[in-house]
Amino acid sequence: MSRPPCIAHYLDIQTADDAHYPDSAERLSIGAPFGRHFGLQRLGIHHELLPPGRRTSWPHAEKTEEEFVYVIEGNPDVWIDGVLHRLQPGDGVGFKPGDGLAHTFINNTCQPVHLLVVGDTRRDDNQVHYPLHPARNIRIGDLHWADVPPRDMGDHDGLPDQLRADDGPY
Repeated sequence: MSRPPCIAHYLDIQTADDAHYPDSAERLSIGAPFGRHFGLQRLGIHHELLPPGRRTSWPHAEKTEEEFVYVIEGNPDVWIDGVLHRLQPGDGVGFKPGDGLAHTFINNTCQPVHLLVVGDTRRDDNQVHYPLHPARNIRIGDLHWADVPPRDMGDHDGLPDQLRADDGPY
């Protein structure tokens, strides 16, 4: 008996390994968009494969979108407001909208990391702030969250160790 279309394996829906920001050669995580695949309207659900030396995104904060990230496999670092926190399988990290907490996930290990990411689908009222990328904030125009609440920032630059050693992706 064949499986119904409401069942999918992440490898069957994984996107190409070409995710990056405009004007950047840095490759990010490799996604499998379950929510989009199943036609879900309100939930964004992704399996993210994070190869060694990569991060999921540039550090950013969201104005109205909620996000939850669960570590399935591996030991990524979560970058929160300039400070790294090492995670392990079974750890979950939740991001509330509107508090200005900036984040990204970084794989500074030599093993792949597998993450389950759940959050809102793109909301029309959402804005984003990139605390370490002022040029990106300008580039996105009205999508930039200009009045983001101020937060104390640690001194980590948000880069994976491997990119810093290679003089970065910019």
